[in-house]
Amino acid sequence: MISKGHKKHTAITRPALGNYGRNEWAILGGFCTSIKVLADQVIGALSSQYKCAYVDATHTDELAAPPGRLAAGADMEYTDQVNYQQFNYATEFTAFGQRHLFAGADLILVNGNHHAAKAQVVIIDWSKEASLRKRIAQLTTVQLFILTDNADEVFDFIKEAIPHWQQIPTCRIDEIEKITGFFEVKMQQAKPVLNGLVLAGGKSTRMGFDKSKAAWNGREQRYHMADMLKTFCNEVYISCSSDSQVVDSTYPALTDTFTGLGPYGAILSAFREKPESAWLVIACDLPLLDAETLRYLVDNRDCSSIATAFGNGFEGLPEPLITIWEPKSYPVLLSFLAQGYSCPRKVLINSNSKLIKAHDKNALTNVNTPEDLEKIKKLLERTTA
Repeated sequence: MISKGHKKHTAITRPALGNYGRNEWAILGGFCTSIKVLADQVIGALSSQYKCAYVDATHTDELAAPPGRLAAGADMEYTDQVNYQQFNYATEFTAFGQRHLFAGADLILVNGNHHAAKAQVVIIDWSKEASLRKRIAQLTTVQLFILTDNADEVFDFIKEAIPHWQQIPTCRIDEIEKITGFFEVKMQQAKPVLNGLVLAGGKSTRMGFDKSKAAWNGREQRYHMADMLKTFCNEVYISCSSDSQVVDSTYPALTDTFTGLGPYGAILSAFREKPESAWLVIACDLPLLDAETLRYLVDNRDCSSIATAFGNGFEGLPEPLITIWEPKSYPVLLSFLAQGYSCPRKVLINSNSKLIKAHDKNALTNVNTPEDLEKIKKLLERTTA
């Protein structure tokens, strides 16, 4: 017998996902053709800024024959259509599978006549009043009413179901700029908060002493880096390899829960703690990194990519340890780990990341060996001379 106080599974923070992703809206209450046209207009206006997705269902009662090799019994078929890629699946998706497929999307519009979503945009059309009445239970988080030509106000049954209906914005279906503006504002409000993470849990084996405690800039390097991040981040944490690693109490510590993976595990541990935040991750062994370089990175942040990084790091490769990792990178990082890879640079190279050029490449220089340290000392002497 299991006691009442027993917890079978470890409680972890879950991302605020809907049926498909973080930012999803079901458009319902109108004809499916109107919903598709409206979705096209919104996507056309916002696709230059955000990765948009659309969800619908077939509009026939007849069962469609499986296409291609699915008819022969294949479970999945992939076709390179040159200007787009096509996957056909025979297996029905659960919500977990759907979220995996839509993980890269910023904005997801759903035909609410067929599928539900976390938030709703309701079209008021007297021709579809009966159909909308059947879906009243789906109106959990209505955020916009759209009136068609034959409607002047919200239906009474919606007023009864949504007591705060007067606080919800309303526009007409031909006011396209207002409709797209609504979604644009919502996406701006959904921009993930930026937190900071100083990687200070390494063993510093090649250096021979703990680099995070080196006083290259007048105080322990881990605290120097954390103080720099405070200007750009909502909260700043110092990554630790274990609970026994001592950190000044004025600096919040974040202990690795993905152990044995180095920086990769530290980044995953940060997302496990706060999956809705973006993380500005910097290594502690960057004595030449300055606020100007960090400002340039933050100013050029692309929330639609999985990460924003400097592309002129070591040997011209992306620098993963001076990078802003967006929340959508969390499932990508886990996916790479599941395939046996724990290199954050490999994730940047093989994923949808934004790479920028640092004005001063020396600012990206890290210190791993005593030889590196001697070179850095000379550079520091020049900058302070």
